[in-house]
Amino acid sequence: MATVKPFKGIRPPKDLVEKVESRPYDVLESEEARLEAEGNEMSLYHIIKPEIDFEPGTSEYDPRVYEKAAENFQMFQDKGWLVQDEKESYYIYAQTMNGKTQYGLVVGAFVPDYMNGIIKKHELTRRDKEEDRMKHVRVNNANIEPVFFAYPDNTVLDSLINKYAVTVPEYDFIAPIDGFRHQFWVVENDDDIALITREFAKMPALYIADGHHRSAAAALVGAEKASQNPNHNGTEEYNYFMAVCFQASQLTILDYNRVVRDLNGMTEEEFLKALEKNFIVCEKGTDEYRPNALHEFSLYIGGKWYSLTAKAGTYDESDPIGVLDVDISSRLILDELLDIKDLRSSKRIDFVGGLRGLGELKRRVDSGEMKMALALYPVTMQQIMDIADSGKIMPPKATWFEPKLRSGLVIHKLS
Repeated sequence: MATVKPFKGIRPPKDLVEKVESRPYDVLESEEARLEAEGNEMSLYHIIKPEIDFEPGTSEYDPRVYEKAAENFQMFQDKGWLVQDEKESYYIYAQTMNGKTQYGLVVGAFVPDYMNGIIKKHELTRRDKEEDRMKHVRVNNANIEPVFFAYPDNTVLDSLINKYAVTVPEYDFIAPIDGFRHQFWVVENDDDIALITREFAKMPALYIADGHHRSAAAALVGAEKASQNPNHNGTEEYNYFMAVCFQASQLTILDYNRVVRDLNGMTEEEFLKALEKNFIVCEKGTDEYRPNALHEFSLYIGGKWYSLTAKAGTYDESDPIGVLDVDISSRLILDELLDIKDLRSSKRIDFVGGLRGLGELKRRVDSGEMKMALALYPVTMQQIMDIADSGKIMPPKATWFEPKLRSGLVIHKLS
């Protein structure tokens, strides 16, 4: 069963939150962060992307950059831009996108739960990316940014969240760039804290939705600190890392689409003909066409849109991986026809998050940069949970969650 605890969050005063908060470190390049932080010494980018404080072109992996992160984190606290709460609390974080609001509980997640599989993952992680985030956690002795979990729907927690949702939030702002609303409440009532802890203790599992590398790094640093402490007793703050946990049914997963540079030596006509072996191919014209159901794909090539419907027998309904559209398209189009074997390393393919729309796929093909684009129907949260429960791993680039968590609303210190 899942173990969580409240913690003394480090966070901005109410009047500074919009100066401090930022997008997550991994959704923008260094130069984008430099531009967004320009003229704002309070931007969290100075902690999560501190290469912006060096000359352009400085590697984000430069040892000086990690040291600068710690220096800036301390400076933010010294100047009162970040202040630690006096009481251990849980927090409620709401995000509103296109009129739909999802409510997350910010908790200290238990490191041993990650190690023993109670916190379940559905993606592989890369050691180099883990080590980068581990360095960042170590040097700051803190989880600066949260990870993004899902939990099975819970009516008790839903009622508690609704009780807070009608009160005035601690933070309430519209984020620049994405235009989504972000609200934040502090849960410091002892009875409410005890209720949250009890309800999570009834859950057989939590699920990583987004932030696999941050989760791995946070848990590994916690385990590392435990092994280095001769007086370790399991109650230390480093046994926990910061996560925002949302009810699974509230989450929005967008399509995560593919654009490909060439047709592996085929003409457009030959490629369309080859697709007919495993798909029902139907021309849809020049207007954007979006897949309407699982196992249907949209192809954009040669200025036209096509629907591709996977034929019966090309996937196994009983296989939680084989039934996924990302697996069907990887096997039958990218691998079999285009000889793209490794989505993580191939330079012939790129990926476009669904928030950017089908117009971005069309633009990249029409520009000549790419030869074709493939739009997929979004993966469901239930599919993700089924795969995590089965112990299997999803194919790369399968999920795109929106809205992204804003960073800087609260930070968890490891001591």
